[in-house]
Amino acid sequence: MLRLTTLFVVYFLLAVNPLDETQEIQGKATYYSKSKMDLGSWGARMSEAQKKQIQARLKNRLEKTYTLYFNKTESVFTEDYRLDAVSGATDSWGSNFARGQQYKNIVDSSLVQSQEFYGKKFLVKDNLQEFQWVMTKETKRIGNYLCFKAIATVPTNDLNWFNFSWNDLQNTEEKKEIDMTPVEAWYTLQIPIGHGPAEYWGLPGFILEVSSGNTTILCSEIIINPQDKIKIKAPEKGEIVGIDTYRETVRSKMQEMRNGYSRRRRN
Repeated sequence: MLRLTTLFVVYFLLAVNPLDETQEIQGKATYYSKSKMDLGSWGARMSEAQKKQIQARLKNRLEKTYTLYFNKTESVFTEDYRLDAVSGATDSWGSNFARGQQYKNIVDSSLVQSQEFYGKKFLVKDNLQEFQWVMTKETKRIGNYLCFKAIATVPTNDLNWFNFSWNDLQNTEEKKEIDMTPVEAWYTLQIPIGHGPAEYWGLPGFILEVSSGNTTILCSEIIINPQDKIKIKAPEKGEIVGIDTYRETVRSKMQEMRNGYSRRRRN
């Protein structure tokens, strides 16, 4: 597995309209994420040309664009997929472990997320990830929005339940410690609703930037109350499962693949 560290720089302008908590709020936000690849000791033995080639091959995993549609209580977060810059194909391996279309309802704390794993469609229904946010007095501006910093620490597996690491195949009894991921979020009270990108939510204002582990997601454009009304709809297709069941399904399939590969090498 590759180890990634965040490298993220983006310049943009955001239009601001003061909002009142009593008025109807709906909108569309575009987020951009970028991570820097760290090949560790393996990379030290590689030429710069080889590193650039791998970087180009993994561009779709290291740089992503997302769209968040939202109203006061609901949101839908989806990745904007694109062709591989080198091969012209989609990243089929990576797509098996990518976040699917994600619906959140912050009133009843419900999650509905569509996932496709090796051609089979799942509809994951569960509770939203809980964050014990610690709000600080630190501020900065993102575009024209004044943002406040909040921090939290979350079990890594809870954030990345749709992803897969070969370490997941280790006997759970061998794992004495739970890996934790620090989260840093920047939210604005100028948009007084508790939405955010990906799993993140639950602050007194809209989250414009969030960093966790090896990933930073930053809002590059936001449109509040567009002329055309936005319809929020949860995904509906797929076998209904909970997060734990989905994770075990993925784990079992990857164990099966590893066992099959080991048998072929012995023959």
